[in-house]
Amino acid sequence: MQLSEDRILTTHTGSLPRSAELEDILIRKERGETVPDDEFGRVAHQGVDHVVGEQIDAGVDVINDGEQPRVGFQTYVALRMSGFGGASSRPAFADFVRYPDYGELWQKRGWVTSKVFDAPQAVAEVQYTGLGEAEQECDLFHRASDARHGQYRDRFMTAASPGIVTTTMLNGYYDSHENYVRAVARELRKEYEFIHGQGFLLQLDCPDLAMERVGLFQDDPLSRFLEVVELHIDAINEAVQNIPPEHLRLHVCWGNWDGPHDNDVALADILPLLYEARVGALSLELANPRHYHEYEAFKRHPLPDSMVLIPGVVDVKTNFVEHPQVVAERILRAVDAVGDRTRVIASTDCGFGTFAGWTLVAPTVAWAKLQALRAGADIASRELWGT
Repeated sequence: MQLSEDRILTTHTGSLPRSAELEDILIRKERGETVPDDEFGRVAHQGVDHVVGEQIDAGVDVINDGEQPRVGFQTYVALRMSGFGGASSRPAFADFVRYPDYGELWQKRGWVTSKVFDAPQAVAEVQYTGLGEAEQECDLFHRASDARHGQYRDRFMTAASPGIVTTTMLNGYYDSHENYVRAVARELRKEYEFIHGQGFLLQLDCPDLAMERVGLFQDDPLSRFLEVVELHIDAINEAVQNIPPEHLRLHVCWGNWDGPHDNDVALADILPLLYEARVGALSLELANPRHYHEYEAFKRHPLPDSMVLIPGVVDVKTNFVEHPQVVAERILRAVDAVGDRTRVIASTDCGFGTFAGWTLVAPTVAWAKLQALRAGADIASRELWGT
């Protein structure tokens, strides 16, 4: 994993805006409609090539494929594994329960999205049916990024964690949540090791480790939720046991919607457990108005010397483009919290395209935000290195 040895490096958390054509194709495929392979391949290739170019133009150091070929950051798993069917009945998140008029505003947006709240559930033994789609995705990213070799520092690929898969696509088959989580972890291990074998950093997307406090476990005591977090991290460690920690990033957030978030779990409550993950970097949502103060948690629970912090310093739920000076101040606060300028890589809070059809930030604004990220990192670098 690259360190910020001479300047603050930049990255993002994975998903990037898709074209309307690609979103339509992905949603149709998820619904079971037939889409010719050549049509999907052509449009997905265009999408990956476009977002790789946009990242490089914005000065992003550690790039990825923007999750262009995926219908959702975790729901894509149901298309790569057997054993899923029907629809999950997920409880409404606490924001929509506590603020029903906020929920009404949400509904009025009228988005046509992929299956976000009604993803399939486990109805049989889950099994990875083949690495064909993972191979295709990695091939698209190799082609787009190899053509721009030397214009970035490193490359990463995301993958859903066992915990977010099992809290999104609920259990209708296994005799316990633990057995379901561990079964999914055993199967996802195949995808994780394949991505690592392709030479990419692997980022595990784990919003469940914070977000599900106001989701599936909102009515449980905090102690119960922390037990679940421990289980999910143990399942991750089991699945990545053959991958060196320095090749792994862990992304945690409180959910990518622009709601009140005033019932979210505090970072200080989960941070010691996150440190138990066998990874080399921790990516955290720290730019949004509800969690910007959470840097204080690192004073109580210092970042292990073996870990890099990837703080979100740009919000992905608002169309405000952060001033570079604001970005720089957030980066400097992160460096102060860690106590080591080399172990901070600046990032976005979450993804800009977590699901097909889920659009909070206009694409052109998203690219402008990545440019502001680079500009702010340059200001912070001058402050930290004097160059």
